[in-house]
Amino acid sequence: MSAPLRIGLAGYGFGGRYFHAPLLASAPDCDFLGVVTTSPERRARVAEELGRPAYASLADLARGGAEAVAISTPAATHIPLVRQALELGLAVVCDKPFALDARSAREAVELAERLGVPLTVYQNRRWDSDFLTLRRLVEQGTLGTLIRLESRFERFQPEPGPPAAGGGTLLDFGSHLIDQALVLCGPVERVYAELRHREATGDEPGLDEDVFVALTHRGGARSHLSGSWRQGAPGLRFRATGTTGSYVVEGMDGQEELLVAGASPASQGDRWGTEPVSRWGRVLRGDRVEQVASARGAWDRFYPAFAAAVRGTGPVPVDPWDAVATATVLDAARTSADTGAVVNLS
Repeated sequence: MSAPLRIGLAGYGFGGRYFHAPLLASAPDCDFLGVVTTSPERRARVAEELGRPAYASLADLARGGAEAVAISTPAATHIPLVRQALELGLAVVCDKPFALDARSAREAVELAERLGVPLTVYQNRRWDSDFLTLRRLVEQGTLGTLIRLESRFERFQPEPGPPAAGGGTLLDFGSHLIDQALVLCGPVERVYAELRHREATGDEPGLDEDVFVALTHRGGARSHLSGSWRQGAPGLRFRATGTTGSYVVEGMDGQEELLVAGASPASQGDRWGTEPVSRWGRVLRGDRVEQVASARGAWDRFYPAFAAAVRGTGPVPVDPWDAVATATVLDAARTSADTGAVVNLS
């Protein structure tokens, strides 16, 4: 068997602390070395919560024997850190949003290819229970041909609203919503979007807090995607309509809730990602309603798959060119919202 992948984490904010560190520590194929952070408070937290060292820089992490790094820092720092890590020879997992625009995303992927260093993007929502269930239904033909996807990340947290580290709701939630739509429905040819921004206060920019994006896919399907921090009545997580039936599911996948509460795949064992019956979705055909068992949520599979890719025994869990495609749609959505026009993609 190959030796565990020696990997570090850059950043110990909300994402690093809850979405990466517990999964890295639980991954049997990874040796989680420690965290790159210069914040004294976070360095102390790393020592207390993880019992692992803190590093001052990516270069220090590489000198400490790391082969790879997961980057979970504010969105604006992603591409500079990705480029630095790649040039150090570190295989990279980068959190979403991968980049602030498609051009910088494309240049980073091209750099990884030139250097021959593995690069992937942490699109963990591909391993949500509800999304895995919907993919299975589509692949099995249970819904017939998929013609419309309605997908929402909606919550009511107007204060403090979207965190600045995420770059706004379009980039933060939209990166997941658009990625899932591309996986299910294929490439996009037209984009329309509407954004609502918070009022700027002092030095704080007025980030977009409520977004709607409509996509027309080349295959004919349409996606209606909503992300909001100010929705007092959140809608269905998914309503996927096919030619022979529809799938609906409420609420969010439970893995985020578990991680924030301090659970991990290591502590949960076989129970990890298992949704209770009360949270299963349904297939509807008019008056006919069938409850559908939810697939097991599987965020815990991401880092073992990445370790296998670095060892040359499998593909990266997310093709980085998928992130370029998502960034291209995000760019078009921003243009559409600014102009009020539908944007055509070649």
